[in-house]
Amino acid sequence: MTYATLPALFISHGSPMMAVDAGQASDAMFRLSNNLPQPNAIVVVSAHWLSDTLEISTAMRPETWHDFSGFPPELYQIRYPAAGSPALAERIIHILDLAGITAHGNALRPRDHGVWAPLRHLYPDANIPVVQISIPTHYSPAQLRDLGRALISLRGQQILLIGSGSITHNLRALSFRDPHAMPEDWAKNFKNWMIQKLGSHSYDEVLNWRNEAPYAKQNHPTDEHLLPLFFTMGAGERFNVVHSSFSMGSLGMDIYRFD
Repeated sequence: MTYATLPALFISHGSPMMAVDAGQASDAMFRLSNNLPQPNAIVVVSAHWLSDTLEISTAMRPETWHDFSGFPPELYQIRYPAAGSPALAERIIHILDLAGITAHGNALRPRDHGVWAPLRHLYPDANIPVVQISIPTHYSPAQLRDLGRALISLRGQQILLIGSGSITHNLRALSFRDPHAMPEDWAKNFKNWMIQKLGSHSYDEVLNWRNEAPYAKQNHPTDEHLLPLFFTMGAGERFNVVHSSFSMGSLGMDIYRFD
């Protein structure tokens, strides 16, 4: 059987409201999925699963976790019932072991909104198996890049690799009352720096973003929403911007593709 080689995607999943709101980013995801061969499976690294050790979801039917509060009732009714794939999860653990990376199975972890909110727009039929990978709290950007590199062979088996986070993420700076507020200069400068460095393959500077990027602390008071980018950066070589926009003044909604 011949398989297509799929890209690795970095998706800025924004607010949980992305799951129900139509917008430029959700439209871009829908178009993107229609232009790709349908995956045999999807592997997601989400900013919302931080763990002590590297864990792989082995559940056959993970629950949909509404891991937030204070949102409209309709959001809590959403289910994303795509199956898991214990067989793929075990294969990932084996591949990582061969690469010298220790990972453990987790059969209890539900799916957080970093997984199901974007997948509702990419694959709304929920008919493709999904496996989630955690982010160990002690992992550096370089270790996450190496994790992506270790799994790059999955792309050649028509498996879609996704890092779900946000290119900028400072919740205290958001204009919640005006989703269409003009982007802040400090957010634009950070995003433009990241795009320029990724496009020029200046990966050492990207990995050292805390010291190199403009307004790093202002855009990411904590690291977790940028960390999935390094996973996808390791899983592909050729960088392209699929979509770029802002919501609420400083929340970057960018989607990047690594082939």
